[in-house]
Amino acid sequence: MSAEILINVRPQETRVAYVESGVLTDFKIERQTSPTLVGSIHRGKVIRVLPGMQAAFVDIGLEKAAFLYVGDIRTDLDEGFTDPDKDEPLHINEDEEKSPEAPKVPIQDLVSEGQHIMVQVAKDPIGTKGARLTTHISLPGRFVVYLPTVRHLGISRRIESEAERDRLRGLVTKINPSGGVIVRTAGEGAPEESFKNDIEYLDRLAKEILKSYEKRKTAGMIHQEMDVELRALRDMMSESVKSVWVDDAEVHKKVEKFVSQLMPKYKQNIVFYEEKKPLFDLYDIDIEISRSMDRKIWLKSGGYIVVDEAEALVVIDVNTGRFVGKKDLEDTILKTNLEAVKEIAHQLRIRNCGGIIIIDFIDMEKESHREKVMTMLAEETTKDRARTNVISMSSLGLVEMTRKRIRPSLIKTLAEPCSYCDGKGYIKKKSTIANEIFRELERDLPQLENNKKTNIVVHCHSDVVDWIYEVEGETLNFIEKKLARSVAFKIEPGYHIEQYEIFFV
Repeated sequence: MSAEILINVRPQETRVAYVESGVLTDFKIERQTSPTLVGSIHRGKVIRVLPGMQAAFVDIGLEKAAFLYVGDIRTDLDEGFTDPDKDEPLHINEDEEKSPEAPKVPIQDLVSEGQHIMVQVAKDPIGTKGARLTTHISLPGRFVVYLPTVRHLGISRRIESEAERDRLRGLVTKINPSGGVIVRTAGEGAPEESFKNDIEYLDRLAKEILKSYEKRKTAGMIHQEMDVELRALRDMMSESVKSVWVDDAEVHKKVEKFVSQLMPKYKQNIVFYEEKKPLFDLYDIDIEISRSMDRKIWLKSGGYIVVDEAEALVVIDVNTGRFVGKKDLEDTILKTNLEAVKEIAHQLRIRNCGGIIIIDFIDMEKESHREKVMTMLAEETTKDRARTNVISMSSLGLVEMTRKRIRPSLIKTLAEPCSYCDGKGYIKKKSTIANEIFRELERDLPQLENNKKTNIVVHCHSDVVDWIYEVEGETLNFIEKKLARSVAFKIEPGYHIEQYEIFFV
């Protein structure tokens, strides 16, 4: 399947689209005002240790303190990086895509307040949470991820051939790097020379980072990850990518230089886009991005899915909508669910949703239909570059899955909570607000009984005033009789519809 990478550059924003057969399948965006911190390495200062949470807050030079969980702390923090002079063999861990977890030791025995430690950002700040840190440093290259703090060998799960896995184990063991190595999917079939160059470069980079850490005395960044366009090429470039289009001359030169050094065989695939038509309009990418911002996504059959995103949970509901089918109800439900599976997998990639994901498929009575849906879901998620884990379907048709979350989702990046409803997604009805005012007035009755001359003025939104006079006239009369005085309303144009104040004059 042929693919293209489109890099759209503007002064304050860079967008990268991965397109397969004319369809957007992956999307990345980075803005100058909020660049990603993931992968950056810092000299951090522990400012607070919380034994009750088995976590610590660490100052890394940002406004908000970062979060370090006990499971992300090395037990040998004081030993720096691995010692190349030690004759320690690489520890091979089958089907491993990440460095091994540290043994369970209480956090108060690992770090202390005021201590300086080298940390790497594992997750960007999301919502009210600060960045998540790890002391297990990892440096991604083209073919491997280099782990300067451990002697560990892992191979991507996506490389399934056992013969190839054996070749890669032998190859990396022969090179015998100073640190650990995780072979990336791009390493499948790559020659020994490519691995050697990758590992040697990353080993030199690790030594430079260690020197920068020792030289710096205050909390702050000592190493920053590549720009989004270079990261995308490092992670996405493959034999299937026929062209990389760049619409900025300066970035085009930077990309060309990067590809020439790291993957020279693809240099001829880098193309400077000079047409007047916007680059993303070639495949209507902006339309697809706008579609992925919607809560309701229509399917071609007439069914639809509804996506609701919370801070750490995404809920997806599948509905038949206008699709009535041709044979019977079970067939209609199966077709809708199968079509929804492809759209859901597509939306998760484009939206970059992460955390726990709950999918509410339409109930299916036949077990064979459930198996078809789960099989297709498993197949579609294998196309995802982010690590996913799909759990079996419950009797209610609910599927629980997880997707690794590193950066804020598309919605969090491109949108902000509604300033009117404050992100709730709803506002109170006018009748609800009117009755809240009436109940508040009734609570003030004891105060009014002591002062017979007090007049009442309610300041509120014009829509609420109109509702009270048009619909709630009877209730208003009841309240006025109970209070033994009239109630006046003053319209406040600048008030939120739910806002009101009661004054006694």
